[in-house]
Amino acid sequence: MADPTRARKIADRIKVIVASTLEKRIKDPRLGFVTITDVRVTGDLQHATVFYTVYGDDEQLEGTQAALNSAKGLIRSEVGKGLQIRLTPTLEFVADAVPAAAAQLDDLLAKAAARDSQVAALAAGARPAGEADPYRRPAQDEAAAGPEADEPGGADGTSEDGAGQA
Repeated sequence: MADPTRARKIADRIKVIVASTLEKRIKDPRLGFVTITDVRVTGDLQHATVFYTVYGDDEQLEGTQAALNSAKGLIRSEVGKGLQIRLTPTLEFVADAVPAAAAQLDDLLAKAAARDSQVAALAAGARPAGEADPYRRPAQDEAAAGPEADEPGGADGTSEDGAGQA
């Protein structure tokens, strides 16, 4: 089991090697405008999952997936040459779901903003259902007596039996 920092460094290096190999060595016409977004390596450095995105529709995504799977051997050999470690990890290409999730979140945020504006428009002309000031206020005669009337010992600090508090 390799330490996590070494696995992260190897994953970053694999990301760079795969991206440069796709740019320079792979000439498959099915390969669309692809971006390598992330690479995750297992703890034993035996398997690497390469996440990618493709600019375009589902047809281009499928074509890119087929092109990457057919060029997997060449890409793995380039990764092995570039890493120079004892065992070259196997590669698995997975379409990244982050752009789709981001688009879905944008849609949800737009719907929430539209509903917020509807609620604000309804609240603009609204009036309170009860009194204008719903909080209870003490009556004028209670306010004139002051807070000393509420204390059990009175204002001078004596209790009801006349003894002072120490």
